[in-house]
Amino acid sequence: MPHGWRTGVAIDVDDAGTIAAVTEGADGAGAERIAGHALAGMPNVHSHAFQRAFAGSAERGSGRSDSFWTWRETMYAFVARIQPDHAEAIAAYLYAEMLKAGYTSVGEFHYLHHAADGTRLGRPTEMAERIRSAARAAGIGLTLLPVLYEYGGFDARTPQERQHRFLMTPDEYVAYWDELATTMTGAGQERLGVAPHSLRAVAPEHMREVLEYVAARDASAPVHIHIAEQQAEVDDCLAWSGARPIEWLFAHAPVTPQWCLVHATHADDGELRLMADARVVAGLCPTTEANLGDGLFEAETFLAAGGAIGIGSDSHASVDVAEELRWLEYGRRLALERRAVLAGEGEPSVGGRLYRAALAGGRQAVGRAVGRIEAGARADLVVVDADHPDLAGVAGDEVLDRFVFAGARSAIRDVMAGGRWVVREGRHADEEAITQRYRTTLRALRS
Repeated sequence: MPHGWRTGVAIDVDDAGTIAAVTEGADGAGAERIAGHALAGMPNVHSHAFQRAFAGSAERGSGRSDSFWTWRETMYAFVARIQPDHAEAIAAYLYAEMLKAGYTSVGEFHYLHHAADGTRLGRPTEMAERIRSAARAAGIGLTLLPVLYEYGGFDARTPQERQHRFLMTPDEYVAYWDELATTMTGAGQERLGVAPHSLRAVAPEHMREVLEYVAARDASAPVHIHIAEQQAEVDDCLAWSGARPIEWLFAHAPVTPQWCLVHATHADDGELRLMADARVVAGLCPTTEANLGDGLFEAETFLAAGGAIGIGSDSHASVDVAEELRWLEYGRRLALERRAVLAGEGEPSVGGRLYRAALAGGRQAVGRAVGRIEAGARADLVVVDADHPDLAGVAGDEVLDRFVFAGARSAIRDVMAGGRWVVREGRHADEEAITQRYRTTLRALRS
């Protein structure tokens, strides 16, 4: 709970899936008893759902210097084959996986807008609607972040042909956003935000126009942007503007706590201070950042400055809450050659500190009342099995330490999202049908 571990707690959930009351010292009469330790469900702050279908398919050396940029070529070749039905099947499978792994809501950074050749679909928002359908089918809470994507690089570089299905003009974007806003009210399991793809892919004046337009219609809309993920991006930004990416952003954009700066891998000390002081969320994706060879975010510096973090699975090389948190700590151990780097003053438990920090930052980043077991929050619960071998006889923050560093995903027993049990005894409620559709889709894409 927000004030620590408690036993004998009754959680009342209303018909809308919201926690109506939390009562300590309850006797449990007439209540369903949770079979283990209950955690607030984790928000996944950064997802590209379609990329789940080619996870593990870009792991062959090319005989040159492999990097994010060579991986991106593999991604472009794969994405050219994805049709609306494929996108929905992949997302539904991914979202069911997320729930089984302990994520109960997701920020979907959605830029797969058009047909493969860039042709506008008959219903422009069809691909986004497929994401919404997948989230509803799986039962996960969704913050949909439609992406403004214009260019192939800094200086309004001409996009590659394979990027055409991502592209929108600002006018197209606001019409697209308005169409989604008519059916997404911000209540219940859905939320609509805004996502300029990156500084390299959006003209500064267009980013400002779109942000002003959205803010006039929803002043609290979450804002997500990729930034400073690779050193090459930092170098290109310096050549373009004379400033580093995060430095430039703070000088030219209305950055507020509604913003999630995704990756921020190559932030220097001054930029980390800017982020911490502004209370923006650093959207960290350690397994993807490791998979792509991006580098290591200086989490200890950022947290010590009071910075807020969230975690995401991004390209879905791994879909596992515990693994993201574990590698956030392990990356710093390897870099600094010491242990318990991300323990905090007064918070000696690394697992406990990281889990709570990611809940708080995740709640902020997805713009929904999640990540807390309290009245008014969404009823999102992750139950880790108290009888799991790695949790036998364990209590308090040691549960989180063992969950993150030993028991991991196999300890998750039941998951509730929006007041509904979507996972029981490790199985998703609609696992067979969702998995079969994904299997059929993957075979079609690889045939």
